[in-house]
Amino acid sequence: MRSGIDPGDLSEEELLRELESLHSTRHTTLLHGPAEALRRHTERMAELEDEYVRRNPERDVDPDRTRNGARAR
Repeated sequence: MRSGIDPGDLSEEELLRELESLHSTRHTTLLHGPAEALRRHTERMAELEDEYVRRNPERDVDPDRTRNGARAR
């Protein structure tokens, strides 16, 4: 069951704000939330992140964040 606004209907600003909010609450949800809250948090985060990547396929990628970059360190 989907809850919340469809990520495709969010403005860029709203999408980024929603992502920031979820990322900031992730650790607490993992440590202290019931299984259902963690499952829903994971689903919603994936929905929003997928939408962000869909909208920004050419976003800047830090070479140090790639597998080759990590191996080079």
